[in-house]
This record gives sequence, structure tokens and C-alpha cells, in this order.
Amino acid sequence: MQQARSGTAVAWRGASKRYGGIVALDGIDLEVRGGELLALLGPNGAGKSTAIALALGLLRADAGEVMLFGRAPAELEARRGCGVMLQSAGLPDSLKVRELLELTRSYYAAPRGLDDCVGMAGLDGLMDRRYGRLSGGQQRRVQFALAICGAPRLLFLDEPTTGLDLDARTMLWATIRRMVGEGCAVVLTTHYLEEAEALADRVAVLAGGRIVACGSVQQIRARVSQRRIRCVSALDAARVGAWPEVRSVCRDGERIEIVTDYAETVVRQLLFEDSGLSQLEVQRAGLADAFVEITREAA
Repeated sequence: MQQARSGTAVAWRGASKRYGGIVALDGIDLEVRGGELLALLGPNGAGKSTAIALALGLLRADAGEVMLFGRAPAELEARRGCGVMLQSAGLPDSLKVRELLELTRSYYAAPRGLDDCVGMAGLDGLMDRRYGRLSGGQQRRVQFALAICGAPRLLFLDEPTTGLDLDARTMLWATIRRMVGEGCAVVLTTHYLEEAEALADRVAVLAGGRIVACGSVQQIRARVSQRRIRCVSALDAARVGAWPEVRSVCRDGERIEIVTDYAETVVRQLLFEDSGLSQLEVQRAGLADAFVEITREAA
């Protein structure tokens, strides 16, 4: 079992898919191993959903191949190793949470314990509630519990924390980290880039059906030279914004924030023009900044 958990869970090899004249995926090469979380990022229409559908055997590649635990994704034995949480679930409103969990667990030979599912998804106090009577955030937690109840070796999470409050999101992050630590492979798609930055071992950016960047969070961030400068300064924001090295500037009370590709030059100018400047901070581009820049270049 340990060998299976440390090997390749899912691999796309030259995988392509078209819908009529539209190229959804254009020969992508990517793999995810056990104990690794891959954040698959991209703008709407980039090909993320198509890549996941190929991996789940819901679609067939027009060219190349997709392998799930070394098997074709359409094989039942391969799919039994997966857990899936999509953006929409279509679960029956009339069933209680307990009934949904027990039903889904019955599909697996060795499911995760019921109490474990409840604790990992934060469902205490909800087991006897009907699914249709739950809030949107509570329903998302139920969907997460259903995705993990089969003790999957590979977990697909599509926007898993949409609709969750801060406490529920933090709890879900901890559970995802626990599962990765246990050897589960995770493919995460999310528009919350701080989520990808906090959780991902690797990031793959899709644009126009192609992978335009792939690497660790640090490697993706390092592709962008942009820096953010924050400080307390009396300088006029419009005046600073006119400097040729400055991309943008905004003021929030006493503080100004500057975006630039030439941090050293701008910092020298700030110190020269404002002797009272204080609380100076210089930050490298975050994943969100890098994502915007990479997808803009790809477009």
C-alpha cells in the first residue's frame, strides 16, 4: 500500500481534447504523486474541468492518454481509489446527512470510519439534519465528507471552500494537509489563490488548454519581478505614481502601497524625498500577482 501511495496517482501524457472547433486541452503533460497536492489554476475556459473529466473517465482524450493509478480512468478499480468534490453535487434534499454518509461509505470495501468523516469535515450536530435544510456552507462540508469517506488515494477538489466561513475553511485546510501527510494525492482547483499558496506543493497554470507554468509556489512567484512596497509616508500618491518605475500606487490613511518592478530604485527615491518615512516593507509578488502576470503573457 505504501508503494501505491508514493507512486504516480494520475498522469496526463500529451492529452488533448477538442469540442468541435474549440481546443479545450492541447497536449498537456502532467502527473501527481501520492503525498503531493497540485493546484491546477487557470482562468475560466482554460481547460481545468476538461482535464479533471478526462482523469475521472467522464471524457476520453482525442490524443495522448490519461492514466489513473497506472490504469485507464474508465476502469472501476481505478476510480474506486478516487474521491471527488465538484462545484455542484446534485444530492437528494430529503436524505439526512447520516443517510448520505452511510450510503456512500457502503460503496467501498474499506471506507473511512464514520466518526472520522464527521470530525474531518466538521459535521458534528448535523448528522440528523436533512441535506436540503442545510446552509450552503454546511452542504459543502457534507460534500467534502462524501469525497473522503472512501479513504481515497487521490482526491479531486473543485473550489472546495466556496461558501465556507473562515473557521470552516481553516478546518478544511487542516484536513487536506492531514490527508496529504497520510499519502493521499490531491488535485485542487480554486479561484482563492491564497488557498493554493497555503496548500500546494506544486502549481500548474493552464491557459488556452496549455500548461504555461508549472513548479513550486516559490518557483512560480519567482517568475515575476514585481514587488510591493508599503510604508508610512507624507508624499502625495499621485506624485509617486508619476515616477517611471512605478506601476501603481494607492493610499490607505497614512500608508501608501506601491507596485513596481524596480524596488531598489523606488525605495531610494522614497528615502530621498521623505526623510520622515517609516514602517518600510518590501514584499515579493504573491501567487495571485504571478498568476495574473503569467496568464496575461499567455494571452
